[in-house]
Amino acid sequence: MIKTIFEHRSVRSYKPDPVDEALLQRILEAGTRASNTGNMQIYSIIVTTDPQIREQLSPCHFGQPMVTQAPIVLTFCVDVRRFSLWCRQRGADPQYDNFVWFVNGAIDAILASQNVCLEAESEGLGICYLGTTIYTAGDISQILELPKGVIPLTTVVLGYPDESPELTDRLPLEAVVHYEKYTDYTAAEIDELWAEREESELTKRLLAENGLPNLAQVFTQRRYVRKDNLAISESYFALLKEKGFFNN
Repeated sequence: MIKTIFEHRSVRSYKPDPVDEALLQRILEAGTRASNTGNMQIYSIIVTTDPQIREQLSPCHFGQPMVTQAPIVLTFCVDVRRFSLWCRQRGADPQYDNFVWFVNGAIDAILASQNVCLEAESEGLGICYLGTTIYTAGDISQILELPKGVIPLTTVVLGYPDESPELTDRLPLEAVVHYEKYTDYTAAEIDELWAEREESELTKRLLAENGLPNLAQVFTQRRYVRKDNLAISESYFALLKEKGFFNN
């Protein structure tokens, strides 16, 4: 498993080969073995293999080819509905329709998704997380018919790779690890931590393509811009209310 972790790659091109049902079940079961809040498992995984439904989901993920190319699309959702239904059927009063339980469910769902991805990669499959789920969560909710108490959080495409991409760089360990207490960064340390990435050939190509002077501006002016950030925040916040995560 350590080898799998250190060789992780996001795969964006897939073969049409189906994934054996027994293998898929083992991968999903690995997801359910993840740590979770109170052993409540307040998440659900929507497994989409139907080509027609994947076609419907494609625009929600900005038409990225892998959504229809990969044989399996997994949508990980926060789900307080199932646990609340069980409570009511046992004469207990659930108090999980609030923001803190959205956060707990989000942690549970992400932990489950990582287990799924690790098991899939260890079996020779490729995966890719899709951050677009938050952007179009309302549309995804309608397509997948998610009821109140269930909200999409992230999506993973899964299948046999049709490419072998290079490992993506990461910031050095000292960039993200703090010992005993948080230690803030000096300007010199910020420069040093990003130096290797800023000097890479990939960054040079990005700067040329975007006509910008540095990588930070690629992020703030091209990838994740203020107006989009605010619009996505507002729409997802509204969906949280609609799905009942601000009732108390």
